[in-house]
Amino acid sequence: MKFGVEIPTCTSGMMHPVPFATAGQVVDTALEAEQLGYYDAGGNDHLSTMRFVRQAWPAPPDYFEPLLTLAHVAARTSVLRLTTGIMVAPMREPVLLAKQVATLDHLSGGRVILGVAVGGYRDEFEAVRPDLAGANRAELTRETLAALRAIWERPRATCQGRYVRFTDVESYPKPVQAPLPIYSGGNVDGSLRRAAELCQGWLPAKIGPAKIAEGRQKIAGYARAVGRDPRTITTALQSVVCLGRTADQARETFVNSSFDLFRTSLATTMTKGVDLDAYLDINLVGTPDQVCEKVAALAAAGCEHLTALLFVGNTVEEMREQIRMFARHVVSAFPEPAIAS
Repeated sequence: MKFGVEIPTCTSGMMHPVPFATAGQVVDTALEAEQLGYYDAGGNDHLSTMRFVRQAWPAPPDYFEPLLTLAHVAARTSVLRLTTGIMVAPMREPVLLAKQVATLDHLSGGRVILGVAVGGYRDEFEAVRPDLAGANRAELTRETLAALRAIWERPRATCQGRYVRFTDVESYPKPVQAPLPIYSGGNVDGSLRRAAELCQGWLPAKIGPAKIAEGRQKIAGYARAVGRDPRTITTALQSVVCLGRTADQARETFVNSSFDLFRTSLATTMTKGVDLDAYLDINLVGTPDQVCEKVAALAAAGCEHLTALLFVGNTVEEMREQIRMFARHVVSAFPEPAIAS
């Protein structure tokens, strides 16, 4: 199993209080993740403050652009993979995004994983791209992914989609990685189809082993239908982490944090029908032994990569202590097999 840390590029006001991390603390969290043996560090993506955050907090949060942040992290690390967890594809212009990601792949020596999704907050999308306020974001995401592939893999690329249009774009350098891995984020069927048809991985969020197994089965069918080998598609997962000496302590820490605000903000979308007890059960919340059991169950269901893990804490130090505890007790219990030279 591979493990990755979500560095708090855009979590202030969402999952952590305002103010939360400074830019320096965001970067330092990634540096410590590499030292602790994590596989990757990821940053999430918000260009404007969402409505629920504005209503919940009197002061606006600082959101740090993830690709620029990861470029700074790349310069100060050597083996840590750099993940967007998640890049909101509909808010990004594809030609510029392709250039930025290819550049980051070169600056990092081929360490980029691009996690992309539709995005959880339509109000943010409509504020940032009012000219596309009525757009089908799933279709826009699909066109963006196809555009990235065309720009990266062809000498010159043209796209004449419903939303994405450009002509005879010649963009070099191409990414170091061929293909550069893209993970399709999301839990719905459209995300699974995009993973199967256009991506190298599927990255759902906050689901348990049964849903992982079910999603993998669907992806296998969709992949075979377009002539792809399902074994080439990684199954990853983003989960919330909250460790405690007892299960009750872990639950209390979660409930007294800002993470429950984030959970309830998605009550009509991603967490619809999932009450607090079920949410804690499917996420990595509990004692270290209980969380190890959960990780083992996810691995048995076919999950290969726990990336952009969201560590609970009301201060940066509380969050980083959770990251350290998880490395000591959980990451160490699931060593990656050695690669034969």
